[in-house]
This record gives sequence, C-alpha cells and structure tokens, in this order.
Amino acid sequence: MKEQLFRAIDNKKETLWEMADFIFDHPEYDGKEYQASKCLTDYLRDNGFSVEMGVGGYETAFRAVYENGTGGPSIGILCEYDALVGLGHGCGHHMQGPGCLGAAAALKETLADKPYRLVVYGTPAEETRGAKASMIKNGCFHDIDAAFMMHGSPTTCTDVKCLADQSFRVKFYGKRAHAALAPEKGRSAFDALLVAFNGIEFLREHMPDDTRMHYTVSELPGPSNVVPAEAVGTFSLRSFSKKNLEGVVARFYDIIKGAALIAGVSYEVELIHDFYNKIPVLTLNRLLMDNAELAGAPRLSEPREKTGSTDFGNVMYEVPGSCIRVAFVPEGTSSHTQEFVDAGKSQDAHNCIIYGAKAIAGAAFDLIREPGLMAEVKAEFEENRKRFA
Repeated sequence: MKEQLFRAIDNKKETLWEMADFIFDHPEYDGKEYQASKCLTDYLRDNGFSVEMGVGGYETAFRAVYENGTGGPSIGILCEYDALVGLGHGCGHHMQGPGCLGAAAALKETLADKPYRLVVYGTPAEETRGAKASMIKNGCFHDIDAAFMMHGSPTTCTDVKCLADQSFRVKFYGKRAHAALAPEKGRSAFDALLVAFNGIEFLREHMPDDTRMHYTVSELPGPSNVVPAEAVGTFSLRSFSKKNLEGVVARFYDIIKGAALIAGVSYEVELIHDFYNKIPVLTLNRLLMDNAELAGAPRLSEPREKTGSTDFGNVMYEVPGSCIRVAFVPEGTSSHTQEFVDAGKSQDAHNCIIYGAKAIAGAAFDLIREPGLMAEVKAEFEENRKRFA
C-alpha cells in the first residue's frame, strides 16, 4: 500500500511542480500571500477537502479538512508560503505547500480502510510575524494529534531542538536640541540606545553558553548636529530553553530601564516575537526519516546541531510534531541567501517537493495504520514536555 501511496504522489508531480513555480514567481509577504493561498486552496477543493479561509486571525491562512470515517487519528500537515522581503523565496517556502498538499491528496486517494482525519493548515507570515504563535492563541492546531511540516535544506534530516526567541522593538524618547549651541538642553534618545547596546555586551559575559543576543538600529536618529529626540532599536534574545530565556529577558528589561535613566529619557518596549523551543518527539523524527529513506531522498544526515528559531516550536509545545528537511542545495549552503533563490526552480527543488511529500505521507500512513503508534508518540511528547518545557 505504501508503494501505491508513493505512486499517487509521483502521478501528481507535474501539477505540484507547477504550483511551486507559480508561488516562486509571485513572492508575497507578511500575511498578504493572496495568490499563494488561492493556488493552494483551489487544489485542495479540487481534491475533495473542505476549506475554511481566514483562520487564526490572518486572511491568507486556511484550514482544509478531509475525514474518512470517525474515531481515527487527526493528522495535521502545516505549510508556509511567504517569501523574504527583498529576496524572494530565499527560504524555499514555495516548495512546502505543494509538498504538503501532495501528501494529503495521496493519502485521501489511497487510504480508505482505516478511519482518520487530515487537517492541512496554511500558515502565512512566518518570516515577518511568526503567525503560528498567534494562530495558536486564536484556536488553531488544537484539533490535531500530531503535526508534520517539510522544508528545503542542504541535507535530508530532522531537528531535535530549536532556539526559543523573544524579539523586541525598543523606542527611546528624548529632547531635541542644537548639538553645538545648546547641548545642555537636549536629552539624547540615541545615547540611551547606545548604552543599551553596551549593556547587552556586558551581559553577554554572564549568560549560559546556548544564549544568543543580537541587536540593530532600526531607524536612523538624524543629523549629527541635532540631539536626537527619538531612537529605535530591535533586540533578539534566544536560548534552547524557554525557561532560561525568561531570566535573560528579565535582565534585558533592566538594561533598557538603566539606559533610559543614564540618558535621562523615556522608553517603550514592544514584544515582536515570542517563539518557543521545540519539544522533541524522536518517534516522529524516525518515522519521517525512515520514509524519506524509503522514498530515496538524497544526503540523509543526523539531526542538525545548529538551529535557529521558528514559530513551529510554539506548535510543538501544544502537540507532538516534526519537520522533515529535504536536501536540494549543496551542503553548507545557508537559507535566506541568493543561493537558495537560484536553486528554487531547479530539478533538485522539484525533487525536494516529491521526497518531502512522500516522507510526510508515509509517516502519516504509519500513524494511521499501526495500532498503538500514536499512543507511543503522545506518551513521548508528555515525557519530554516535562524535561524541555
């Protein structure tokens, strides 16, 4: 039956490639992915899924459902389709939707003798807003027993961990004055921002090894002969432990307060992102990797040691989940680069879609067909939640 499942995906490959190329050629961003979401939901409707648009607070987000019988497991398949501003599809998100939809449609077509439900979630604005985090708060993903994703990569692998991330936009408010004629009348907001940057550097010495802290000036403060009345910076604080990150964030707030006191200015802090570290479920990782190997995916590798942050971590705090990363660019190639863009419509990219679809479909097939496997997944999730949450 799994051969039949994989063959169903192969039979759809031309359509899946056309969808990916269309999304690649029409990059969209920040919750405005109208063409991509229409392309994907049209395909789902044509393949017998009921589709609801505008879920989770985003007009380009969607939830598509197919149910075969009652009482079976509910398998979630999540896809992203936003691009990078100024770069296009430099993270390969144009491949995710077609790969995920190919898996869902093939499962529906070939697996009829067991009860199950497929729930495909379209998740926009991953790069800019981390939409999955707020989608969770707006009721999404609570209707699934396990969540799968796919992503293009230099190697075919899974992740065991990712960095929790809290990112902030800080705005200091000072008092404008002529820097030469009346500097004593001014209060420099930019001084406060520079002090905050230095405070982060002093803090760095006293942080755990896995902590990452970075910052930038978000808006230029103006000419050098004017004491700046406003200054804006963004800060990202990360750790593989959300609990440890809370201590880092508390000290960050003290730094911002202290910088404002030193410069004699006021401030506002806005939380931009709040991404969680992943709760690993190695059983799901194994299922995806076993099926990727069965499908013939290239460059099978151990889980990544160095990882970034993702809003999928928030989903994996709620339900067991795993993402298969499929090789389509040379080893050592970084995402968010021109190299990812240049490879976006290559044959390797097209193959990546098919391998990802087969890995997800095969893993979902195993969860549906094998008695007790979902219970094993949930038990591991609850145990690891105690260790990593």
